[in-house]
Amino acid sequence: MSDPQAPVATFPLPDASRITVSDQVIVRVSGAGTDKFLQGQFSQQMADVTERYSPRAAACSPKGRAYCLTRMVRDGEDVLMALPASLAEDTISHLRKYLMLFRGTSMEVDESATLIGLLGKPAAEAVTEDPVGKLPAPGDSLGFPGGRLIRTMDTGDGLIRFELWQTGEMSAECREALDALREDQPVTWQASEIAAGVAALSPDTRESYVPQMLNWQHLGGVHFKKGCYTGQEVIARMHFLGQLKKSLFRLWCPAEGERLSPGMALVRNDKAVGEIVNAVQLSDGHSECLAVVRHDASDSDLALKHAPGILLKQLPLPYAVPEREQPAES
Repeated sequence: MSDPQAPVATFPLPDASRITVSDQVIVRVSGAGTDKFLQGQFSQQMADVTERYSPRAAACSPKGRAYCLTRMVRDGEDVLMALPASLAEDTISHLRKYLMLFRGTSMEVDESATLIGLLGKPAAEAVTEDPVGKLPAPGDSLGFPGGRLIRTMDTGDGLIRFELWQTGEMSAECREALDALREDQPVTWQASEIAAGVAALSPDTRESYVPQMLNWQHLGGVHFKKGCYTGQEVIARMHFLGQLKKSLFRLWCPAEGERLSPGMALVRNDKAVGEIVNAVQLSDGHSECLAVVRHDASDSDLALKHAPGILLKQLPLPYAVPEREQPAES
């Protein structure tokens, strides 16, 4: 059953609020080897990471399994990335094994930087006029005194969202406008990420999926024409040979259902067909989740393996996943 002490997300999602995303830390990569180091480990083309564009990226094992999902933000000569606090230490420790090849280049948690989620156009207007016009597409980035404003994926229900990466002192006017906004909990930002089809890894799902299984290519997080990086061969093969047989779905669980958690198995007709990646409970009692599900099992209701009487139904994503319509080759 649901844990009454666990935080629940606001439902419906507020359309003019700010959220300090305290369950993530911001890491700063600095030094002459920054771009070469990141180019060899992440799925993004570093030449595309600019003052005006802050794309998503993944870092993978040699088998192509993602252990890091992040966004890359250019800050002068440095690159910033946000990592789940629960995975940050292990991720940084692993990447530093490769960083040793680049003298004078460092990777450290930036204790002074903060990630703030902004829900709704009015929230972003606290930072700049006409935020949608200035940042029309996900990943578009705009600098302002004290940080950077980034357009992120809207929810499947059309709620506009932004990320504010605060790296310095903001103007008193901007700080005052932000403080005037409704403040919500990190769990509500998590709910908006699920509603936008943006997966996050946890200790239970780390190195479980190739990025395409998490729809990362549809979030601009995989550059298929860049050179080699760790795991690239597996990722490229899956893309160019059309071998993607399962991907990320957004699902709804009724109010009487129990709290969902990462790693829970999903079944159809008692046969395992997927597992939950992220989940959150909302204030009206229902839950939503992102789950990796086989394409050939996604045309009917799914159930929890340990509670087959609880059926999960599909909810819309804000982007298309054309691979679901294409039969995978053997």
